[in-house]
Amino acid sequence: MSDVIDEPVDDDGDVTPEPDTDEEAGRGGRPVAVVTGASRGIGRAVAMALEDAGWVVERGSSTVAPVTDRAALTAWVDEVVERQGRIDLLVNSAGVLDAEVDLLASDPDDWWRTVEVNVLGSYLMTWLVAPTMLAAGGGRIVNLNSGAGRRAGAEASAYNVSKTALARVTGSTHLAGWDRGLRAFDLMPGVVRTEMTDGMTAHAGRTEWTSPEEVTALVLALASGELDAFSGRFVRAGVDTPASLRALAERGLEPGERMLDLVLRPDDPLA
Repeated sequence: MSDVIDEPVDDDGDVTPEPDTDEEAGRGGRPVAVVTGASRGIGRAVAMALEDAGWVVERGSSTVAPVTDRAALTAWVDEVVERQGRIDLLVNSAGVLDAEVDLLASDPDDWWRTVEVNVLGSYLMTWLVAPTMLAAGGGRIVNLNSGAGRRAGAEASAYNVSKTALARVTGSTHLAGWDRGLRAFDLMPGVVRTEMTDGMTAHAGRTEWTSPEEVTALVLALASGELDAFSGRFVRAGVDTPASLRALAERGLEPGERMLDLVLRPDDPLA
């Protein structure tokens, strides 16, 4: 079992600049990644893995600007671009979970806040970072999604809804940017043992967890460009590996494979 990664339920994905002042960073040639939610949990593991792989990492954490605050995010991204001169990778890891009660018992404010952080936050970061990527000929965006977005659930419904919507953000980013070199991916991290997941009733008694290393291996593979065939699609830690995904890409992906698409009859007008 992996060690618990410190990630509180109330981490609202705030970001604060922690600049890399290495003289060889960014403008010196090393690729630059921006990772939100990077002070704890999966985001922290991703940031550390990227740094170990030679990336310059600009970390978002939970002390200054919420990912739903457009003005604050704009200022932060502008600072990153000014400091580093480039952004090659964005990992949207910041996210929250609503109360584990059914939809009819949920609190509207808590419910909507979850959707805002998980969807609006990733949208705003994508919207702010994409122009710099496009000006440089392209870049890659990895959205931390969840299998919860692929099915309905009575409890924590805002989380489910937000992850379904995030898949559409990923798909729309892919369609808008593919021809200009922009790639976007959904990464389902499986069930990594964090402070958040460890306290969830849905995972009470769980003894098998997805390791952080399985998640970071996929992030590094996506960041490298070797899995660009999966742009607009999802990959899943704990099931997929870089090697298995490379083999799948070589085989060729079917239309709609690993996408959030309705299955329609051939005679349906929407088909």
